[in-house]
Amino acid sequence: MSSPETVGASYKAKLLTDDALDAAITAYLADPSAPAVLKIDDKRLDLAAAVLAHQWSADELAVADATPARRRQAVKTAVLLATV
Repeated sequence: MSSPETVGASYKAKLLTDDALDAAITAYLADPSAPAVLKIDDKRLDLAAAVLAHQWSADELAVADATPARRRQAVKTAVLLATV
């Protein structure tokens, strides 16, 4: 059986829990320069790379007065759309 191609597909397939996703996003937001990795089965996703690859998310994180919820949603969007 092959793994889903995106993190979102893995999430829908229940290969990724809410807790794991939330923990990875929290780690990334706490210090975007530190390594934050999401593990799904035998695959790994670098959250910083996912955010940089998703222009809207990168732009949202650059907004100086963005709320914490807005920042979290930007990272979550990038992660769920990322290919693993």
